[in-house]
Amino acid sequence: MRSPRRRGRTTYVMLFVLLGLALAVSGTPSPLYGTYAREWRLSPLDLTVVFAVYALAAMSALLVAGPLTDAIGRKPVLLMSAVGLLAGLAVFMTAHSIVGLLIARVIHGASIGSAAVAVGAALLDVRPDDTARTGHLTGIVLASGMGVGVLGSAVLAQLLPHPLVLPYAVIAALTALTLIVLALSPETHGARTGRIRIVRPGVPAPIAADFAFATLGAMASWIVLGIYLSLFPQLTAQETGIHSLIFGGSAVAAMTFSAAVAQALTRHAGARRLALYGDVGLVAASLLSIPMVLSGHAIAVFVGSVALGGSFGMTFSGSFRHLTQVIPAAQRGSVMSAFYLCCYAAMAVPTILAGAAASRWGLPHTYAGFAVVVAMACGAAGMMAYRSAPPVTLHVADRTGSMSR
Repeated sequence: MRSPRRRGRTTYVMLFVLLGLALAVSGTPSPLYGTYAREWRLSPLDLTVVFAVYALAAMSALLVAGPLTDAIGRKPVLLMSAVGLLAGLAVFMTAHSIVGLLIARVIHGASIGSAAVAVGAALLDVRPDDTARTGHLTGIVLASGMGVGVLGSAVLAQLLPHPLVLPYAVIAALTALTLIVLALSPETHGARTGRIRIVRPGVPAPIAADFAFATLGAMASWIVLGIYLSLFPQLTAQETGIHSLIFGGSAVAAMTFSAAVAQALTRHAGARRLALYGDVGLVAASLLSIPMVLSGHAIAVFVGSVALGGSFGMTFSGSFRHLTQVIPAAQRGSVMSAFYLCCYAAMAVPTILAGAAASRWGLPHTYAGFAVVVAMACGAAGMMAYRSAPPVTLHVADRTGSMSR
């Protein structure tokens, strides 16, 4: 028989695999939106609504999944999430109109949001004394998983038949295999309460300034994520004239992979300083990306994506870590709920507005406008950090967290 330590290591790895797979599922439709738009005559607003309902469903799941895992255990929630991933993929494979896309994205938003919360809690169960490393790896896996999903979907759709079915079928097979492994794995949470208590989002007054600084930068970075995943492949095809799914998917994946690399390279950086540098970097990268993306040159598009991704990784990682360092222990749940609600709102609402603007003024003007908005938000967060006094550290603790957006 395997030792408890080895079983714990296997469970630890399996949880990260499930988390990466869930984010890969979330990124799979991204390079295919252009194909849906051409075949079904969908507008940019239609596409961004399809994308945004995912974030809205994830917001709802975030409020319920945490208390649910405490009440009935991590494993049942993870199993339900995996089944939800399969159900959403089945809807994608059989969809014939925008209604099918909306249903699939709602299912995936709820499933991936629940999975992220349950995986985060289970990781802490397995490695309660290694929260810093777990939180660091979580951020890398989230960004990498999304990049793999986007790029893998683009390659399968470009090179093989049935582009609107095969990418979902392949990742569905991987999800089914993971579901079997998950069903055979042990429960990590022994102290189940049996009662579901919904945590009310809130921010205590002593950390309000720190919350505003961390959340403003994180929200700006999630606006970038929403625009990239919903509209960027179509924008790059329009500006460069390269109508290749692999090219569009690679441009998005370059952003997410560079975010993962940035987080890997800045593990030991101070959280507040990292967030500040990320905010400044995102200001510069957002503004510079406008001429790069609209230049029509493929290399410039990739350089802009890498710069945005690296700044995105530093901004979100630093903001998240800074916030976890100042949250009072008794109010972690309410503060983190408020934080993620703001992040998902920043992904959903601006993305819908971008779709409406693109339908009226075109993708290039819309991208330029939202890049300026992101730069202004990050600039405000950076000024807030620069002018404010050092934070009052009430409780130091790194926690794991999720990005689905």
